[in-house]
Amino acid sequence: MNVEQLKQILSEVDRIAFRLPNGKLVPKHFHVTEVGRITKKFIDCGGTTRAEEKVSLQLWSANDYNHRLHPEKLIKILNISEREIHLPNEEIEVEYQGETIEKYSLEFTGKEFQLVSQFTDCLAKENCGIPVKKPKIKLSALQLADSQCCDPNSDCC
Repeated sequence: MNVEQLKQILSEVDRIAFRLPNGKLVPKHFHVTEVGRITKKFIDCGGTTRAEEKVSLQLWSANDYNHRLHPEKLIKILNISEREIHLPNEEIEVEYQGETIEKYSLEFTGKEFQLVSQFTDCLAKENCGIPVKKPKIKLSALQLADSQCCDPNSDCC
């Protein structure tokens, strides 16, 4: 989800809820403590220079249990961020304190925001010896296909 998609959804809901991948909700009294523009320049293991840009939202819960962030307030925060730090309309990465600072992608289920776990991956598999996963094929299905294709009356030969 990018910034414009988030703002559109926020304009249509009356409350904000974030659900963690384990099914638990982020406490209702969370704060958005940062909105950031993250620019990452790196070289992958195959030697290719790459760049990516994301928007970071940092969620934090304190002991102020009566606090509630309303959708219009978060839209206002995003608008200020667009103006002040030239926040791009890029994919959002949500940071939240779990065992360590955890980073998630963001989706909307129709009633709440789902924090989706992210995983590392090799961007240069063809350059660093990672074998390509071959599809599993049932030999019986292969023989059936061959016998139908190469039937002397099929005009395929």
